[in-house]
Amino acid sequence: MALELALESVGYRYRSGHEAVAGVDLALTPGIVGLLGPNGAGKSTLMRVLSTLAKATAGRVTWRGEDIARKPDALRRELGYLPQDFGVYEALSAREFLAFLAAVKGLPARSVAARVDACLAMVGLDDVADQRLGGYSGGMRQRVGIAQALLNDPKLLIVDEPTVGLDPEERVRFRHLLAELAGERLVILSTHIVSDIEASAATLAVMARGKLRFHGAPEALMAAAEGQVWQWTLPADQLAEARTRLKISRAQRRAHGVEVRVVGEQPSDDAVRVAPDLEDGYLWLLHRSGEAVDA
Repeated sequence: MALELALESVGYRYRSGHEAVAGVDLALTPGIVGLLGPNGAGKSTLMRVLSTLAKATAGRVTWRGEDIARKPDALRRELGYLPQDFGVYEALSAREFLAFLAAVKGLPARSVAARVDACLAMVGLDDVADQRLGGYSGGMRQRVGIAQALLNDPKLLIVDEPTVGLDPEERVRFRHLLAELAGERLVILSTHIVSDIEASAATLAVMARGKLRFHGAPEALMAAAEGQVWQWTLPADQLAEARTRLKISRAQRRAHGVEVRVVGEQPSDDAVRVAPDLEDGYLWLLHRSGEAVDA
């Protein structure tokens, strides 16, 4: 059976009545899929559904053609999952922690040591494998999180907001690691940070207010904002006011003022139209969807 994760009108409603996910249709195949959306868009809820930690209240999800609600073990055997709130036992070393999790996951005892060593090497932690996790940086702990998700050599790898709290250098290293791991796997990377996926994801899915607003190639998302992006330089003391009335995708201080990229109508006669990038396309899509976002 082909390696495909299919979502058919998937929804999730909490007992309170709040609908976190509504009518999501997707067909995903190997490669990196970037799931973008502002905080509160329903991404984490959808990731929990896809990882069988929550059951969809509407529609269905299939993995290799099998309904994961009816046969969750078929997906779980091939699933690696790094949740947003991944924690570690700080008194253990990385090697001890992964060996413990390997036992929990049911890996054969005779293969645990070799598999733990292989996963530590894949994430670049083999030289610090016997150090206590309490001394690890945030980026190193996230790499431990990926290592535990790889213990069973998954065909489906789901990572939820993996770069939150990481410094810029660690974020770059983490993005490169995910790109190297893709191969024949389906990797779903959920994030609200465009730079996390702009260089690695071949396919994007954008959510806002629980609904799927876009699914396709990054180039298509950029093309949607064609003619809607402007570059403009204004005095630094006017930036705060400009942010209250304009959709600004980024701002950079220059010697002669602040250079901003504005999505939407031309902000000033001296603003110059420029080609959109991925962040511009994302902001334009959210703007059209009526979704407020702090770029």
